[in-house]
Amino acid sequence: MEQTIFDHMEKVRGITEKSIRRIPEEMADIIPEGFNNSIRWNFGHIAFVQEKLVFGISGEKMNVPINYERLFGAGTKPADWIEEPPSFKEIASVLTGQKPRIKTFLHGRMDQKLPSPFTNRGSITFYTTGEAFLFGFYHEAIHMETIKQIYRSIINKG
Repeated sequence: MEQTIFDHMEKVRGITEKSIRRIPEEMADIIPEGFNNSIRWNFGHIAFVQEKLVFGISGEKMNVPINYERLFGAGTKPADWIEEPPSFKEIASVLTGQKPRIKTFLHGRMDQKLPSPFTNRGSITFYTTGEAFLFGFYHEAIHMETIKQIYRSIINKG
């Protein structure tokens, strides 16, 4: 079953990676009416949250740039940025680099208890590394849908 889960991660993340390569970076920071965040923010948020769900709440060192939490953490938004955000290329590199690290770290540890239960902003509590990791697929899909909606809104307005 573990291999099936890792294969699923490859598929889900593959969709995200393909999208970040296809969307023109000129659209990255446009925030259409009705949205709070940009395409760049959503891609960075996917990377940050997956890192936190796998490594951060497990008590492990997170391997994303230090400014990712300030830029892309829950509750952040581009309107509050006071520093230059990473390029699509940089975010894509983080997204791609997570896959082998996640596989290595989680191999044989899906049922491992977290140092302490973690409750996310949606009031969902995770007790094991596998629970948190699997929630990441749902989270990534939500933000990919938002990216699609923002993209369509930009295209339809132009």
